Amino acid sequence: MLEESETGRGRRGGRVVEFFRGFLRSPDQVGSVVPSSRFLEQRLVRAAGVSQARCVVELGPGVGGTTRALLEAMPADARLLTIELDSKFAELLDEMGDPRLVSHTGSAADLGEILALHGLQAPDAIVSGIPFSTMPREVGNAVLEAVRDQLRPGGVFVAYQFRGHVGRMGREILGPPEVEFEPLNVPPMRFFRWVRP
Repeated sequence: MLEESETGRGRRGGRVVEFFRGFLRSPDQVGSVVPSSRFLEQRLVRAAGVSQARCVVELGPGVGGTTRALLEAMPADARLLTIELDSKFAELLDEMGDPRLVSHTGSAADLGEILALHGLQAPDAIVSGIPFSTMPREVGNAVLEAVRDQLRPGGVFVAYQFRGHVGRMGREILGPPEVEFEPLNVPPMRFFRWVRP
């Protein structure tokens, strides 16, 4: 038992170092200097309802902490598409070896084309950790429009952010969000949740 917990701590410690390197490489694309806490990961799983989902998309998975939490909660026959701009982060995701995981390096604004490229259906849930506060407004709007256009009716979009930009931008494109707060994370995070009519 001790060996497993040490392995888990070692893997998490390695993720923290790689995440910080990613922040130094591209501070405008990485929303924090440390990866998400397990409390944030579990809140994300619940808010997106991934335990019932057939197709889930994760925008900006970073080093894969949230990706692992999503995979653990998803049904055995579901698929998870991750879209990551940082190629080094994408390599870490490829190493997970879960056959349900489809890792793609590219822009979340191209969501429709990426889903079609991998033969995936309209997602039941889309989750996003990409920092809308640091990207150009037109790029953020393009991402939100792609989410709106690709999410299946009744599907859920959850963006976790420590600033409120996505809530204001999303209100114009997706309508008013539900907002929750997760204090047990560094930094504390807000969850913005939309359900497509």
